[in-house]
Amino acid sequence: MLDAIVISLQVFLAVIGVYQFVFSLFGLRRNKKKQHFPPTKTFAVLVAAHNEEKVIGALMENLKQLNYPKEMYEVFVICDNCTDGTADVVRSHGMNACIRVNSNQRGKGYAIEWMLKELWKMPRQFDAIVMFDADNLAHPDFLKEVNNDLCSGARVIQGYIDTKNPEDSWITAAYGISYWYCNRLWQLPRQNLKMANFLGGTGMVFETELLKEMGWGATSLVEDLEFTMRCVERGVHPVFNYDAKLFDEKPLTFKASARQRLRWMQGHFTVARKYFFPLFWKSIKERSIVKLDMALYGLNVYIVFITFLLTAFIWIDTAFFKGPNVANLYSYLPAWAGFVAIAANVFTFAASLILEKVTFKKVYAYLILFPLYLLSWWPITFYAFFTQNNKTWSHTKHTRVVRLEEVQKG
Repeated sequence: MLDAIVISLQVFLAVIGVYQFVFSLFGLRRNKKKQHFPPTKTFAVLVAAHNEEKVIGALMENLKQLNYPKEMYEVFVICDNCTDGTADVVRSHGMNACIRVNSNQRGKGYAIEWMLKELWKMPRQFDAIVMFDADNLAHPDFLKEVNNDLCSGARVIQGYIDTKNPEDSWITAAYGISYWYCNRLWQLPRQNLKMANFLGGTGMVFETELLKEMGWGATSLVEDLEFTMRCVERGVHPVFNYDAKLFDEKPLTFKASARQRLRWMQGHFTVARKYFFPLFWKSIKERSIVKLDMALYGLNVYIVFITFLLTAFIWIDTAFFKGPNVANLYSYLPAWAGFVAIAANVFTFAASLILEKVTFKKVYAYLILFPLYLLSWWPITFYAFFTQNNKTWSHTKHTRVVRLEEVQKG
């Protein structure tokens, strides 16, 4: 019985791995042809901020310089339970500082829900809502790009999340590699195949009417994933705009990174429990590959968890019980099969750097440490499984003040 369980799980993981690898091949090509529209959509740009006085000024300067008619967008910074000078910095730049104080409902999801209700009460209504984080920088053409998507019929858009500090440490480099990989070989294939893309927490754009129809309702620790699932469940497919770029600050240390990723995994378990089976059954009932794909994306956290358990089990069996005492899928396959699987994984990450024309020299040097970053997801996910009911939001401190021209030089 144990042999059957282990083999079955390994077969399942292998099938998922092959599925994702084949999927990634559709990201090797990028279609640069697109329809352009004059600026017609108006935008409310929301920035969620909690004690961000060190970095918020750079974003305010950045948003003033967008290549879009100034009268067609307005910036609202949600100063959420701030105890520093965030609001003063925002006002000094002539932007709207919206003060929210609620110690019981903490986190970006709750802050966004509150701000949207405030927006709906205002005399001026906007065609779409844009969401950034306080540590971000937006490409000057961001609004022009998403205006094209909205005019083409898109209702939810995810921009290209890049890294503004990839050379600061091996951890920021690892984040950068992961994001370049996801943009090119997860998001772009889904765009090319006209499937649903997933939201990334920032650089998100929503049609106002859709938000009024659905309500925000995403208050978990991973509000982006939760809203993605809600959209796909309703038949609304978020789209990815490769050219709508923004730059996000990544944690400098492993400790800060582990804390952030633990919060993500805790929230991911919550969302997977809530949405996997409804999406999975709908995918069968409607014969929808889009819903099946998104259900599997939601299941990723369990895939990481099961991979860790199986690997640990095999290692312990070999080290302490003179194994193998349990059947192993790879014992039935040629020796080269395992090497091909590892090579395929290495190829996808290396290919993403080449395809994205990454020029940061330190990033390539830090590649040698990238496997440690990938392996660190295992214990983090394992711990998250047993603490997934912890709904306490933890703030990631941002201190890296970088201007857009510095990022673009890299």
